[in-house]
Amino acid sequence: MAALEFNQMLLNNTEFLKPFAITLTRDQEQAKDLIQETLYRALANKDKYHVGTNIKAWLYTIMRNIFINNYRRIAKQQTIFDNTPNEFLINNNQGAVTNDAISKMNIKEMQEAIHDLPEIFRNPFLLYFDGFRYNEIAEMLHEPLGTVKSRIHFARKLLKVQIDRH
Repeated sequence: MAALEFNQMLLNNTEFLKPFAITLTRDQEQAKDLIQETLYRALANKDKYHVGTNIKAWLYTIMRNIFINNYRRIAKQQTIFDNTPNEFLINNNQGAVTNDAISKMNIKEMQEAIHDLPEIFRNPFLLYFDGFRYNEIAEMLHEPLGTVKSRIHFARKLLKVQIDRH
């Protein structure tokens, strides 16, 4: 294909690039820059264009790749690295002390809330809490799978309501 022919094809398809560029960039000026960069790359790589290939698709692909590469470059430039030394943590002898009383109270409240659940919800919930799968629980309780899932769901909702009250 002659250079003049290729240039004419590019000029004929430039108008089709504008809406796509605006869709990608959402900015008129950036869209113009993207179109210009696309046409430049197309001219620079005209030897890679195969005659008979859809020129619009080829140009759209070039444009999309330029946009993605620019986006990645900008995202990489905006990444902030913290290279400050964290040596102040090395000799820090202070340790966090957990409050066992509060955690034991929370566990006790949770156990009471589970105990207060109606048996129909408590049994499937406890089995699920112990690590059994829904289908295993359904087999153990001789209940349909949907019923087991529903009861566990309602048990969670009841527990949430009971714990929120305290």
